[in-house]
Amino acid sequence: MKNIILTTLFALIAFTTFAQELNVTVRVNAQKAQSDPQVFKSMENSIQEFMNNQKWTEDEFEQSERIEVNMQVTILEELSTTSFAAELQIQAIRPVFNSDYQTPLITHLDKSVRFNFEAYQPIDFQENAYSDNLSHTLAFYAYTILGLDYDSFSPYGGEKYFQKAQNLINVFPANQSSAFPGWTAQSGGKQSRYWLMESLLNPSVRPFREAMYTYHRQALDSMYDDVETGKAVMMQVLETVGQVNNKYLNAMIMKVFANTKGSEIIDIFKIAPRQQKTRIYAIMSKVDPANSSKYRAIGI
Repeated sequence: MKNIILTTLFALIAFTTFAQELNVTVRVNAQKAQSDPQVFKSMENSIQEFMNNQKWTEDEFEQSERIEVNMQVTILEELSTTSFAAELQIQAIRPVFNSDYQTPLITHLDKSVRFNFEAYQPIDFQENAYSDNLSHTLAFYAYTILGLDYDSFSPYGGEKYFQKAQNLINVFPANQSSAFPGWTAQSGGKQSRYWLMESLLNPSVRPFREAMYTYHRQALDSMYDDVETGKAVMMQVLETVGQVNNKYLNAMIMKVFANTKGSEIIDIFKIAPRQQKTRIYAIMSKVDPANSSKYRAIGI
């Protein structure tokens, strides 16, 4: 009896000490929809439970280590009572060492999400097979977020999770690409899930991924001790970003980088020598030409 009690106690301690990897908050915006609002409340709950309760890695995360994620699903069109066209807005954040500041890992809008959903039905997922487009899309972004987070703590640490996301692209049935765009080179445009993962795994982008480790661990995480050294390291990172952008023009990850880090870079370098500001403007204007005027806020 004593052994049973102890075993139960240790199990409870383990349960309360360790958590799943993600802490996702989901909001479904269905202002344009005509269906019963309870359908979308069920959708909100189902997506949140799926993302938070699924075991995505083999690692153990403490509660404080969970990756904070905000997801907003905006219903654009009801294709039927159980079929929807939507946009998916995602932001994941990472704490910065020895500070209250949290830096974004990804800020991204997927404009081509179509899926089927029945209220009060659990979301089913199979890692090596295609079940449905909702679980496939959610799992893709779970692995992408994990890959970016692991990359920020060790060079290429997220490779396993990017490969898992790529596997979801590989197992997607090609004959479904017109109904559910975003999984092939031809569907969903150049900002699709296909092109996001292609750019993350492209050999030309490897220096960018290593630079993201440097950006987080050797620049941001060190600014508590030495702000100027952290800025100097970040300048080196941005030079690498510019070089990768010149080598692989229009890589989707560059647009994602600009959307994610652009405002942060401006805030960090508002107090900096003019030469640094001018160089950052030159780099980011090429990386993010559609928003080049935004980088004038750095104070050039």
